Amino acid sequence: MIGTRIPAKRPSWPVYLSPGWRVERLVGTIMMVAAPLTARPGALTGLTWGQLGLSLAAWSAFVLLERRAPVPALVVLGASSSIAATAVGPTTDGTAMIMACVGLVAFSMHIRPSPLLIVTVTGATVTVVALSCVFAGRPAGDAFGNAAVMPVVVVLGLCRRQYRVQAEHAGRLLEQTRRAQAEQARAAALDERTRIARELHDVLAHSLGALGVQLELADALLSERRDLTGGLERVRRARRLAAEGLSEARQAVAALRDDVPPLAEALAQLAADHGADHPTPVRFAVAGTPRPLSPAATVCLLRTAREALTNAAKHAPGTAIEVRLEYRAETVLLEVRNRLVPASADGFRTPPPAGYGLTGMRERLILTGGRLVAREREGRWDLVAEVPA
Repeated sequence: MIGTRIPAKRPSWPVYLSPGWRVERLVGTIMMVAAPLTARPGALTGLTWGQLGLSLAAWSAFVLLERRAPVPALVVLGASSSIAATAVGPTTDGTAMIMACVGLVAFSMHIRPSPLLIVTVTGATVTVVALSCVFAGRPAGDAFGNAAVMPVVVVLGLCRRQYRVQAEHAGRLLEQTRRAQAEQARAAALDERTRIARELHDVLAHSLGALGVQLELADALLSERRDLTGGLERVRRARRLAAEGLSEARQAVAALRDDVPPLAEALAQLAADHGADHPTPVRFAVAGTPRPLSPAATVCLLRTAREALTNAAKHAPGTAIEVRLEYRAETVLLEVRNRLVPASADGFRTPPPAGYGLTGMRERLILTGGRLVAREREGRWDLVAEVPA
């Protein structure tokens, strides 16, 4: 439905539900469980077993809470790494170090915490490891070596995090592009419907108005003057107007389906039909290399030509009409010319066309980026319509 807001998806859910997320959490869980179970006999004391057990419990809480409550999950993840770091000094093998590194890598790979927070947690964990080794009486080399390993694994985790951030940004950009394309398509459809509605409105208003006038004349001729011949002629004229209006309506609807005939072909047929319906010679010529135009421009020029021919038949009956279509480099020009009716003995002459017909043509051309020039010059009426090619 037009105007309905499309709810945005949570960007973190696809990342969490991806196969990569499952593999990472599965591998981390296996390492956290296997590390204390595979410890060297005698390497862990009762206190260190308790510390590593709390670290594993915090990791399990992180895995369970990550999708439902990301912030508390990150808190317990940091706690898991810190608790394991306190046991690095008392243990005589790398069990606690492995568990601390697993938690720290998972924290650094996560896309929610900021880089500053990751650096802060890493620094705190390294400090805890160094103090644990000092309080346990471990050599300075062991304390430095354990503390140096953690920044290395954090850098690896940050590389993975950067990849995930870029993938998330790419997904957001793709979603925004799809939304923009959908909005553009919706706006284009609305514009096209508005244009077709305007065309149909003009066709119906013109055709039904002329049809009503002809039927009123036929009614007056038949009922008041008993003029059967004149009445039948008006009825026939009304029928032709109805057929022309139906044809114009079909052309307007055809523009929505992109099946408008070539402009030169349609203008040639229009000139031939006008010459057959009126005792008026119509000459049609094409200059330049014909090329396809947009349906809107094609229908607009056809409507302009039809209106110009109608005006010529009304205001200058019997005079020759010239229709010329010229394809230029960046525009297409349509010219319709006819001689004006000479003034009668009393000096009266039918005025050139004016009013809503020209206004409607000019407004229709403006909507397609074109322009209209209509003027009287040297006893001739010139109408020039131009649209961008």
